[in-house]
Amino acid sequence: MSAGHDVRLLDVFKGQPKAVWITAFAAVIAFMGIGLVDPILLSIAEALNAGPEQVTLLFSSYLGVQVLAMLITGAFSARFGAKRTVVTGLVLIVIATLACAMAGSIGELVALRAVWGLGNAFFIATALSVIVGAASGGQGAAIMLYEAALGIGLSTGPLLGALLGNISWRGPFAGTAVLMAIALILSAGFLPKDGDRADRTKVRLLDPIRALRHGGLLRTSLGAALYTAAFFIVLAWSPFVLEFGAIAVGLVFFGWGLCVALAGVFLAPRLAGRLGEVGGTIFAVLIFAVLLGVMTFGSKPVVVVAVILSGLASGLLNTLFTGTAMSISDAPRPVASAGYNFLRWLGGAAAATLVGHVAQWFGSQHAPFAAGAILCVIAAGLLFAELRTQANTRSVPAEAALVGEEF
Repeated sequence: MSAGHDVRLLDVFKGQPKAVWITAFAAVIAFMGIGLVDPILLSIAEALNAGPEQVTLLFSSYLGVQVLAMLITGAFSARFGAKRTVVTGLVLIVIATLACAMAGSIGELVALRAVWGLGNAFFIATALSVIVGAASGGQGAAIMLYEAALGIGLSTGPLLGALLGNISWRGPFAGTAVLMAIALILSAGFLPKDGDRADRTKVRLLDPIRALRHGGLLRTSLGAALYTAAFFIVLAWSPFVLEFGAIAVGLVFFGWGLCVALAGVFLAPRLAGRLGEVGGTIFAVLIFAVLLGVMTFGSKPVVVVAVILSGLASGLLNTLFTGTAMSISDAPRPVASAGYNFLRWLGGAAAATLVGHVAQWFGSQHAPFAAGAILCVIAAGLLFAELRTQANTRSVPAEAALVGEEF
C-alpha cells in the first residue's frame, strides 16, 4: 500500500505540464485571499470603527457571492472556454484587491470583498477542472496537487497578512493585488488557448444543481458544507478569542496552514488507502469535532495548539471530500465541481455570517466552537449513511448473482 502511495506522491510533482503549474500557482495566490484578512481583523475593526459582527462580513460577503456565482461557472466555462474563465476571474480579483487597499469604510471593504468572491468563483471551480484535466498521474495526483496549492495558500495568506498588516491593514490587499497580477499575466500568456466551442461539453445553467440529485454527491456535498462551516468558524473567530497581535495570529495560522498542506498531500492518500475515502473522511471529521470541543473549553494556549492541530484534520478533509465529490457521480467534472463547491462554500458563508451572532446569543466567546463541533458530528452522520448506501449497493449484485446460480 505505501509503495502505491509513494508513486502517487511522486506523480504529483513530477512531469506536470506547464498549464498545471501556472494554474496551481494562481490557485495558491487565490487561496491566500481566504486567510489574508485573518491577522488584520482586529486592526480593520479598530481603524474603521467596526464590531466583530461587521468585520466577519468580510468573509461572508466574499463567500456568499462566490457561492451564488459557482452556479454559473460551469455554463460560463462551457460557453467561453476554461482559459477565458480563469483570466476573467483573475482580472476581477486584481481589481477588487487594489480597490480594497484604498477602501475608506467597512461597508466599502465588504462590498469589494464580494467582487473578490465573484472573481474567485470563476477561478476556483475552473482551476480544479483544468488541473484534473491536464495533470499527469491521474485524477488522484491532480486533486492532491490542487489541495497542496490550497494548503500553501492558506498557510502563506495569514503570514503575508501579518507581515504587511503590521505596517498597515491596507498592505495585505495591495500585496495580493501584485501577486494576482503576476498570476494573471502568466495565465493569459501561457495557458493553452481555448478550443472550438463546438468541441466543448454543453453545460446548462442549472446543471450543477441537477447534478446534486445524485444521492452520493448530495450527501458528500452537504457533509462538506457542514465541515466547511466549522472550518470557517475556526478561521474567522479564533482571532477574536485569542486577541493576539497581527504577527502572533499570522504565525498561528501559518502553522495551521502548513498542517493543512502536509496532511492534504501526504496523509490523506494513506488514510484513504486504509479506511477508504468515505471511511477516512468520517474519521477525520470526528477528529475535527474533538478539536473544536477542546477549543470550546480550553485556555488560550490550549486553543492555539488545537487551532494548529485542526489544520491536520482540515488537510485530510479537503482532499478526501474533493476526491469523493469528483468521482462519486457520472456528472462531467466541471458540473460536479460547481455543484459540490456551491454547497461546500455555502456552509462557509453561513458560518462567517452567523459566527459573531452565535457568540452573542449564548453569551460566550467559545460558543461558536461548540456549534462547529456539533456540525462536524452531523457531517459524520451523513457520511456514515453514504457508507451504508455504498455497502448495500455492493451487496445487491452479489445477492442477485447467488440467486442466478441457484436457478
